[in-house]
Amino acid sequence: MSAEKRSIWQRLYNGETSFDFLSRRRLWLCLSAGVILVGMASLGLRGLNFGIDFRGGAAWEVEAPGVSVGDARDALTPLGLDDAKIQILGGDTLRVQADPEDRSRRDEVSATLAELAGAPVGQVSVNDVGPSWGDEITEKARNALVVFLVAITLYITLRFEWKMALATLAALVHDILVTVGVYSLSGFEVTPATVIAGLTILGYSIYDGIVVFDKIDENTKGLAASGRLTYGGMVNLSLNQVLMRTLNTSVTALLPILSLLIVGGQILGAVTLQDFALALLVGLAASAYSSIFIASPLLALLKEREPRYATIKQRIQAKGTSGPLTPAAAAAGGFGATGPAGGGEPNRGTTATKTTPPARPTANRPPPRPRKKGKRR
Repeated sequence: MSAEKRSIWQRLYNGETSFDFLSRRRLWLCLSAGVILVGMASLGLRGLNFGIDFRGGAAWEVEAPGVSVGDARDALTPLGLDDAKIQILGGDTLRVQADPEDRSRRDEVSATLAELAGAPVGQVSVNDVGPSWGDEITEKARNALVVFLVAITLYITLRFEWKMALATLAALVHDILVTVGVYSLSGFEVTPATVIAGLTILGYSIYDGIVVFDKIDENTKGLAASGRLTYGGMVNLSLNQVLMRTLNTSVTALLPILSLLIVGGQILGAVTLQDFALALLVGLAASAYSSIFIASPLLALLKEREPRYATIKQRIQAKGTSGPLTPAAAAAGGFGATGPAGGGEPNRGTTATKTTPPARPTANRPPPRPRKKGKRR
């Protein structure tokens, strides 16, 4: 079966993909810039929907089997709490969150909820949350973010180079801005669990980017050292080599998060898990995109401005070589008949060529014996 007739999964598994990611890097960058601009515009106009931990307020909880969110809202509307956040936790626990201006009616709300649930007023728990606690969380998260970015920049600079560190920071900023923009556009509530999930997202984004950069660094020492491949072509090859690994990592990370959203948040009513998983879902999707379509093209753009790679690019473009090399062709020695260090151009096929065996050496060969003359019979 030819590579054209195989499915995309078969070609990914066998290393037969040759996607040219860098040829459309302007498209990827413009797409990301558009999403970020829309999100930042929404952030400036609407802001974020901060939870009670950041705004301050009161939260009521009571066991109320059979009571729906609509029933609770109808009972609280005469008290001026028609905009309160009402949730059903674990199937039968009714939770109501209100803003600070509604805190003066705490006893009245408690009595209404107790009557709705058919329980004594003493079984209604009330928690007051001040905005200072949310400010403290925000400050600690900001400090942790600064320390994280500095540490990651130093590590990547020492392990690889500063241009890879710059590309990684650009991908991290991309992931943060996309996540914030999605939360502003959708109106998702920002809770302390969201902040914790945001820090977790940064770690995953770094992991995915390090996998790609490690393969690029490996190819730089090997294939690109021959001068037969541009830096952009070598980045394309590296991305195709780790593409299956990136997809597997992303899918295996997203499946548990979906289970947290569906099973934990919707079925079991664990609101904290739902807030945490929602931020992870948005951030992991953004980081999987940025490691391939943001960090790698930006790295290629920076490296191809170096005199060495700029010269190689001009020479190869003048020869009019073909498109990206597949991982299978690179592994099979498809970098010309003499290998990566030889003088041939990249060979797109893997068919072996017939070679002529070398002539046997003639030095120090004994002279032929003289033939004896005899009579013919």
